[in-house]
Amino acid sequence: MSERILIKNATIVNEGKSFEGDVLIANGLIEKVGNVSAVDADKVIDGTGKHLFPGIIDGQVHFRDPGLTHKGDLYTETKAAVAGGVTSFIDMPNTLPNILTEELLEEKYEIASKKSLANYSFFLGVSGANVDDVIKLDTTKFIGVSDDGLYFSGKGNILADNPDTLEKLFANCESIIAIHSEKETIVEENEKIYKEKFGEEVPAKYHPVIRNARGCYEATERAIKLAEKHGARLHILHLTTNDETVLFRNDIPLEEKKITTEVSVHHLWFTDKDYDRLGMLIKWNPAIKSQEDKDGLLKALLDDRIDLITTDHAPHTLEEKQQTYFKSMSGAPLIQHSLNCMLEFHRDGKISLEKIVEKMCHNPAKLYRMTKRGYIREGYYADLTLVDLNTEWTVSKENILYKCGWSPLEGTTFHSSVTQTFVNGNLVFDNGTFNEEARGRAIEFNQREIPSVANS
Repeated sequence: MSERILIKNATIVNEGKSFEGDVLIANGLIEKVGNVSAVDADKVIDGTGKHLFPGIIDGQVHFRDPGLTHKGDLYTETKAAVAGGVTSFIDMPNTLPNILTEELLEEKYEIASKKSLANYSFFLGVSGANVDDVIKLDTTKFIGVSDDGLYFSGKGNILADNPDTLEKLFANCESIIAIHSEKETIVEENEKIYKEKFGEEVPAKYHPVIRNARGCYEATERAIKLAEKHGARLHILHLTTNDETVLFRNDIPLEEKKITTEVSVHHLWFTDKDYDRLGMLIKWNPAIKSQEDKDGLLKALLDDRIDLITTDHAPHTLEEKQQTYFKSMSGAPLIQHSLNCMLEFHRDGKISLEKIVEKMCHNPAKLYRMTKRGYIREGYYADLTLVDLNTEWTVSKENILYKCGWSPLEGTTFHSSVTQTFVNGNLVFDNGTFNEEARGRAIEFNQREIPSVANS
């Protein structure tokens, strides 16, 4: 029988409430929530003065395994994840090879079973090249299908730019279809203009001009109309503009939505003013945009037009980032610090702890119909994050755990820290020490079962 662990006297943040209580962990599950005697446990962790969250579920990461492991891999990036309170993730298909078949998907699950410290799931990649094969499959077997990142493998792989392909997918796919929403035609026109003006030396500050708000809005608007035509489940990844937020609903519960979206932490944290300071280090696709966009995204997150918070964690080496505009790789690492960023917003009075938990824990589990994850409930997997809201520390190369060894947040001082992270009841992270023996599990889900609002 596994060790019974009791977290005592923590402030539990769960399902819209914060209250002091205890959580007893046994056999990988939450056995009891409430007032628990220490005699029932083999080990007691004092949570006095700390806050206990469900484990963070990151719905969009690029962990680079297989084929791009010089940037990061399923061990190094999940080690960074659990240090940041993240216990589960969904990884994108733009590895080498691209994950475009069931066989490659199974191979990726096998790699994760050996390397991942966190729970894992993976999108099946879909593009114009394999869409006919994908729609022949029972897509309810997949947590979702996605084109995100596949444009790096060649032009024409962004579904939002190919309405005929997108419509075929919407008409035949039963799982979530998660897309990167930009019009490549608009991007290419702008790239040509700025290349003629600057050559290879386009300043980073023009990135949001090249990958502009119009390209995002037009792609998202068209995709939503096509999805609604077919009643498809469409999820727009990493929303970046205030204009796009009006395209999403907040008058029905998430369980009833077929059109959903998310915001990534960096689009809440940075603005276009930061390009002068950080340059290509904050070159992401879609681009970080204006203060107005940043403010609009936060507002839409708070009023439930935006459903999830993700990271789009995408590590590259410094050498790959610190190149001229057209050669610099898009994306950056973030998963170790995502909860810290959101807790800074809480400290500034911009968002409640309960709303952070809703968007980072509850809603990813709801949207992807995960089994027994995302909540602090008896009988659920013991994925838990214990946080001290009163510990000041500064991001530096010495405490960064990403394999690439850098972060655009270097020099940032946070005022909260993750002290313990449990994955399936295993204490995987404990005040800087890792349990290197524990491994996460494949996330179970049921795409056929529509969760009721009452039971979510």
